[in-house]
Amino acid sequence: MTESPGTVRLHRVLRAPPSKIYRAFLEPAAMAKWLPPHGFVANVEHMDGRVGGRFRMSFTNFGTGTSQSFGGEYVELVSDRLIRYTDRFDDPNLPGTIEVSVTLREVLCGTDVLIVQSGLPAAIPVEFCYLGWQESLEQLAALVEPNIPDA
Repeated sequence: MTESPGTVRLHRVLRAPPSKIYRAFLEPAAMAKWLPPHGFVANVEHMDGRVGGRFRMSFTNFGTGTSQSFGGEYVELVSDRLIRYTDRFDDPNLPGTIEVSVTLREVLCGTDVLIVQSGLPAAIPVEFCYLGWQESLEQLAALVEPNIPDA
């Protein structure tokens, strides 16, 4: 299979069960904590985590104060196994629909996570997306890997 030039593929194994990672992709407070790359903050305006449900959020560059808003729709959700959604930027200079697929597979030490993001606008260098996702996945690990008991 040949992928378009605007495609990013990421693979990680996280020390957490699939259910915890699945929730981290669908709960607004969790997304705001782990998804924005270093130097950005997120504002989740709306998130309806069901097939056909929509979401809206923005990332703000903490240093400059500039924001990019975007939104999309959940296309397929298989509890603790698969999340597929679309993204569209509000900025007309970043046209097109981005498709994201997150596949979760339980393994002996946690969860195998495969993320494929395709259809990135030509104005966004793929290498920037890799860097951003790597930072986001570090933050995701910091959120889902601790096993903190209730007091």
